[in-house]
Amino acid sequence: MRTYGTQAIGIRTPIIHEGDDLPEVIVNSVIEYSKNTGTSICDRDIIGITEAVVARAQGNYATIAQIATDIKNKFPSSTIGIVFPILSRNRFSILLKGIAAAVDRLYIQLSYPTDEVGNHIISVEQIYESGINPHRDVFSEQEFRKHFQDLRHKFTLIDYLELYRNLGNQAEIILANDPCEILKHTKNVIVADIHTRAQTKRRLLAHGAETVFCLDDILTKSIDKSGYNEIYGLLGSNKASEDRVKLFPHSCKAFVTKVQKLVFERTGAKVEVLVYGDGAFKDPVGKIWELADPVVAPAFTDGLLGLPNEIKLKYIADNEFADKRGKEAQEAIIEYIRHKQKNLMGKEEAEGTTPRRIVDLIGSLCDLVSGSGDKGTPVILIKGYFDNYASE
Repeated sequence: MRTYGTQAIGIRTPIIHEGDDLPEVIVNSVIEYSKNTGTSICDRDIIGITEAVVARAQGNYATIAQIATDIKNKFPSSTIGIVFPILSRNRFSILLKGIAAAVDRLYIQLSYPTDEVGNHIISVEQIYESGINPHRDVFSEQEFRKHFQDLRHKFTLIDYLELYRNLGNQAEIILANDPCEILKHTKNVIVADIHTRAQTKRRLLAHGAETVFCLDDILTKSIDKSGYNEIYGLLGSNKASEDRVKLFPHSCKAFVTKVQKLVFERTGAKVEVLVYGDGAFKDPVGKIWELADPVVAPAFTDGLLGLPNEIKLKYIADNEFADKRGKEAQEAIIEYIRHKQKNLMGKEEAEGTTPRRIVDLIGSLCDLVSGSGDKGTPVILIKGYFDNYASE
C-alpha cells in the first residue's frame, strides 16, 4: 500500500513587488518545482498563497494621513475613544497614529489581564494575587501602575500602556473589561477588537453611544488614492513602515479563480486555491492565540468549502475490529472507510475528529509551513490532503 499521506511543501518565489503579475509568478514557481522534483501537479492538490504577497502585488497600502482623513470623515467629534485594541506594534501602532492624527483628544480602553488574542499586560496569577476583580474593577493607568510596577510584555519587553499613550499623543489609558466604560468619557467610539467586534458594537449602541465604527468600517474604499479592503477595512493590516500599513488584500475571489484557471491551462489539473493569513491556533507557552486577522482565509475556491468527514481510525481499530491484526485489520479498516457515511456529524465513529472548516485547517497548515519570517516560501503546495487510509 502507499506509504505516505498529506504533504505540505513551501515553494520559493521571486521577491514580490507592487504591480507584479502574481498569478503568473505563482503558477510559474509551482511548475518549476514540479519539473525540478519530478512531482506531478494533480487534481485536488491545493495551492495556498499568503495574503501578504497578494496585498503587496496589489499595492494595497495606506498612510497615517489617509487613515486620519477617513476617521475625520466618519466622526463628528474631535474626541474619540478606542476600545479593546490588541497589544501589537505590528498590528496596531500605525493605526493608532492615524487615529490620533484625526482627533484632539483620545481615550484608549484596554482589556486586562490580556488583550483579545492573549497578549498579557500582566499574568492571570498576578490578578488573583492582587485581589482585583477583572469583571468589575476599572483603573486609570496611574492606578493600575500602583498595583503592578512592571508592565513589560513577556516576549517583546514593551510596556504597551506607555507605548500607546505616546503614540496617541498622550492619550488617556483606561483599563476595564466592560466596553461601556468608555462611554463615561466619550460617546464616539472606534471598536478595535477583531472577533468580538459586532457584539462590542451592539453593547455600546444599546448603552448610549452616538457614533460607533469598527476597524472594518474604516478604509473600505480608497481615500486620497489609498489602498482599501471592501470587507475588512483596517482589520488584517500590518505595519509596512513608520508611516503606512499594508492592508488585507482585496478582490481575492477573482485572484484565486485566476490561479486555478492558469494551473488547469498549463497542467490539466483542477487544483484548489486559497489566500491565507494567520493560522487559527494557540501557543501553549505564550498563551497567545495566533489569529489576529479577521479570518484565516479571505478567499478560496469552492472545493475547499465544508468540514472534514472522517472516522476516528483508532476508535474503529479498538472497537469494530479489535479482534483483527496485521493485514486482516488493515483490509477491514480500508473497506470500512470506503463505505463510511457521507455525513458523520455526531456519529460515534467520528468522535474526536476535528469539527473545523476545511479552509481554516488548511490555512493554519499553510501558515505553519511558511512561517512569518525569512523562509521565502509565500506559496504552499499541499498534496494528498483529501486522501485517507484507503487511498491508493
